[in-house]
Amino acid sequence: MRWIRTLLKRQRQPPPVSPRQRATDLIAAIDAGGVPLHPGRVNDIARKLGLEVSSAAPMDQTIARIRAALRRYEPGDAP
Repeated sequence: MRWIRTLLKRQRQPPPVSPRQRATDLIAAIDAGGVPLHPGRVNDIARKLGLEVSSAAPMDQTIARIRAALRRYEPGDAP
């Protein structure tokens, strides 16, 4: 029985992270000196915030647009 409880604990998934939280985490990581290595993830975050992003757009531009989008959101808004 113990192994069933252990298995069930492993299967529990954390609640999904909102697009706004993902964007905030991305910007915080960049500000802390990190460099995003996967442009597709940056584009995905931008698209889920409602931005139209070309796959050919420079990542710096996309990050700047994400920053601007986060500044527009009020604390109670949910994208």
